[in-house]
Amino acid sequence: MKKSIIIFSLLAASGGVAMAQGAIDAYSISQPDLKGTARFMGMAGAFGALGGDLSSISQNPAGIGVYRSSDIGFTLDLDLQSSSSQAQGFKYDMNQTKFLLNNLGAVLTMRLPSTTFPNFNFGFTYNKGASFNRVYGGNINTLRNSMSNYIAGIANANQLTEGDVASGNDYDPYNPGYNDYASPWITILGYDSYLISPDMNPSTGVTNWYGLWDDNSMTGQNTSGSGSFLMQEWGGTNDFNIVFGGNISNVLYWGMNFDIVNINYRLSALWGESLDNALVPAENNSFVRTTADWNLSNIYSVSGTGFNYQLGFILKPVQALRLGFAFHTPTWYNLNEEFGASVDYLYGGSESGYATVNNGYLGYNSYNLRTPWKIIASAAGVIGNNLILSFDYEWANYGKMHFSEPTYYDNGWFDYYPYSLQNTGPVSYSGFLNPNDPYAYENLDISTYYKSTNTFRAGVEFKPTSSFSIRAGYANVSSPVRKEASGNQEIIYTSGTQPSYRFDNSTNYITFGLGYRYKHVYVDLAYVYKHMDSEYHAYSPDPENPQIPSPQSKLSFTNNQIVLSAGYRF
Repeated sequence: MKKSIIIFSLLAASGGVAMAQGAIDAYSISQPDLKGTARFMGMAGAFGALGGDLSSISQNPAGIGVYRSSDIGFTLDLDLQSSSSQAQGFKYDMNQTKFLLNNLGAVLTMRLPSTTFPNFNFGFTYNKGASFNRVYGGNINTLRNSMSNYIAGIANANQLTEGDVASGNDYDPYNPGYNDYASPWITILGYDSYLISPDMNPSTGVTNWYGLWDDNSMTGQNTSGSGSFLMQEWGGTNDFNIVFGGNISNVLYWGMNFDIVNINYRLSALWGESLDNALVPAENNSFVRTTADWNLSNIYSVSGTGFNYQLGFILKPVQALRLGFAFHTPTWYNLNEEFGASVDYLYGGSESGYATVNNGYLGYNSYNLRTPWKIIASAAGVIGNNLILSFDYEWANYGKMHFSEPTYYDNGWFDYYPYSLQNTGPVSYSGFLNPNDPYAYENLDISTYYKSTNTFRAGVEFKPTSSFSIRAGYANVSSPVRKEASGNQEIIYTSGTQPSYRFDNSTNYITFGLGYRYKHVYVDLAYVYKHMDSEYHAYSPDPENPQIPSPQSKLSFTNNQIVLSAGYRF
């Protein structure tokens, strides 16, 4: 896939910075999760045609119309997380435990003097939309290439000279002036930490860049080594729902939800290499073969608020059958991000140092993100007074996530891509790409890497007595990633100084629950088992050596959750 490098002029007064978001970041903060009350989670979230639950009304807001009495309640969640990484026959496990407030809310029912419109209901709920908490790491014991060569490939693809990445008395390559050339930040950091070195041909004036890895078949002096990674994510989305609805003749229930979403996502990423016989730069533009131990640390955070609207209906043609339908608009986020990176290194066992981007100051940026539309269709059967069977289908197209600027600037910001198969220069747009959209290529990447997901949920509730309930459920969320991207058939363009990425496969939930009612008080307990497989990639394959795969590791994530809800109906 050929792609021009986007270069925009920088506003001198802005203190400008490189955009750090990309397609991978868009999914990181849009990924779904199963969160809610214990009754909701005990049935795997299959509540679209049932309603009458404090968290189900943020799935299908028509569920508020089912209420015949007012309700107030809360939900606590103990989340025991474990991760496993496997690469080259070696396995590495990590664990952590989180305590969450899943749900808090109230519904007020107002009875009306009408048989056609018997009640109107209003509610406010807080719901944990998604939890991003995750930690994983591992080792790649036998490397076949070095990330430093990946960085050198970026410099070569951009045809950078040493002057493009070296700081001068009146030039800061991290924050160039108005209309100055903007080099990729990761090449500047690589140069400052001696991960990459230039070699200019005096006859042609062309600069070739080299990383630490070198395979010299003639001398047999081949570089070897190992790598390691540690990734930690924090945060989540918090939904504040203002919901109202009612029913028509106890046959058609309706509701609408105005959802304000608060998001907070943080990432700490570490990639390290320990190399033998590495090609390390020395004095007088020479190289020496010695050991090289170095670590690249990245931090990234994004926070902000968003808004979406939800509309839903539940039809009860007969007492035993419920049909539900809901659609959710995208969440329109206004987001602020910060990011930074550093490299510490030790060459030859004695030459050590430390380099940071932007003189140690965090970069920053503001942008808008639009998440996918969602459509939910549901059906439930109510058999007598003691058995409920419920099914949901949800569709969301993650290939339609979309970046945009909060305010358009004629001169824009600047962006870059790590590799270009064309020469650097003025932007060359073709086809359907909008020449006025500074996020044109990021949005193209989203549609290239991601696709629609299909979510199936099934739940059952059995009441052996009028006060006691037993529940179980299963849910499956298909992978959002296109096969070409997950199968290494696409060059994956990341952003900023963070070259690693992760692609998720399908996610499965198995759930069980218990419930107890005594007069106006209810208590529910649920156990939720969640499993997801993923692939970690340290960086996209080096385009100068595409036959050599980048370091990868198979990931497995397991969550065991114990969820407790309590409430009062009046």
